[in-house]
Amino acid sequence: MTSTHFPKFVLLFRTHFHELRKVMGTSKLIGSSAAFPFEVPGRNSPLVVQELQMGGTSLRFLATALCLLASAASALAAEPLPRAKPEEVGISSERLARIGEVLKADIAAGRIPGAVIAIARHGRLVALDAYGWRDKAAGVAMTTDAIFNIASMTKPMTTVGALMLYERGQLLIGDPLSKYFPKFASMRVAARDAAGEPTAETVAADRQITIQDLMRHTSGLIYGGRGNTLVHKMYPAGSGDAAREYDGAAFMDKLASLPLLYQPATVWDYGFGLDVLGLTIEKISGQTLGQYLKANLFAPLGMNDTGFSISAGQAARYAKPLPEDPDTGKPQTRSPELTQAIKFDCGGGCAASTASDYLRFAMMLMNDGRNGEARLLGPRTVGYMLSDQLGPSIRNLVGNADPTRADYGFGLGLAVRTTPGVVKMMGSVGQFSWPGASGTDWWVDPKEELAVVYMSAAPGPLRWHYRQKINALVYQAIID
Repeated sequence: MTSTHFPKFVLLFRTHFHELRKVMGTSKLIGSSAAFPFEVPGRNSPLVVQELQMGGTSLRFLATALCLLASAASALAAEPLPRAKPEEVGISSERLARIGEVLKADIAAGRIPGAVIAIARHGRLVALDAYGWRDKAAGVAMTTDAIFNIASMTKPMTTVGALMLYERGQLLIGDPLSKYFPKFASMRVAARDAAGEPTAETVAADRQITIQDLMRHTSGLIYGGRGNTLVHKMYPAGSGDAAREYDGAAFMDKLASLPLLYQPATVWDYGFGLDVLGLTIEKISGQTLGQYLKANLFAPLGMNDTGFSISAGQAARYAKPLPEDPDTGKPQTRSPELTQAIKFDCGGGCAASTASDYLRFAMMLMNDGRNGEARLLGPRTVGYMLSDQLGPSIRNLVGNADPTRADYGFGLGLAVRTTPGVVKMMGSVGQFSWPGASGTDWWVDPKEELAVVYMSAAPGPLRWHYRQKINALVYQAIID
């Protein structure tokens, strides 16, 4: 760490240190002024971290404080964008502070364990803040470098990976899935009874599933956990469940043997399209999805903590949900548990990331596929990805998957806003996003030059509440 960074580092640690003391409820500090001094270059007074009483709570407090010390040093070197004061980019500091006030109150009330939020406007970082607990039961405070299961926030990254192959001429949007997996050439579709409900009878598919269908959820390959029909009961519940139970080949065999719920390209319904797309990337590239995305997306963007597994060195930063859902009382765990191996890298929901890493990804899309001098996608390709792909002939059930995105359109791998009103949240036409069932969310509003990433290990239904709440708190802070 350079001497120019050191004062900022000390101030950052001191801020987190005193904040941690408030959260822990630990004020039993006794005074030795020589206990743990830091000499700040260019200043006459040392910053003194006072000696702690060595009770059980204080021992945990000290351990957490030392973790924060290390995290603060690495965070300064790894921030995803240059910093700006909020007012420099049209945001009110006073209004922005409401985010912290609300989250701290909700954490104290036991609604969520903790959160990290990153906000960028006009290409500059105005907030990268941690609140509450990374592991509440162990008394470990949240840090900005915490790693979260991001669930369906994996889908846009998988889509970008496929579009890179598209730009190289190795895959076409209109290609039939059977070009890569012939067993999908003659799919069957559940027939409907007089009431429109699916039956055990099947009919031939009117046309084959295409790569576009996989990207926009019009394949008919639905998540089993998203409905109660007899077709839903045939399918795995979701991406994580599939990756725990099947390897890639067995998973594809399973899907190819099942009837589609809908004719391809007729209904948007949430399902396994991006998991199948990920396995298509593997087939073309000869790499696992994780290897391919690391080489082509994560490494070029500096997304060093993003992937499909959690290493021993990362495990201490892996955020945990509360043991029980505060509303339903049901047990909560990380799903999938990425410290344990999954059977395939599921492109629909099995990645983990940090707020800083995902902000880099979001900014790349907002910058039309560019990261600094490096170009990952062409601007026309990004524009195509972010265009509504549904059209009037496709029934839009996006709101069934996520009530907060009801009345959005859908591009390739993510939702796109097509109207300034109607929907439940603020934003401009052209805003794009797709959140994660583990409690994470993000969006980009190109008109406002705004990118937001919100991370929390809060997988219950209250995640929909926080998607709306964070949206409101961010937009009310913009004053220009």
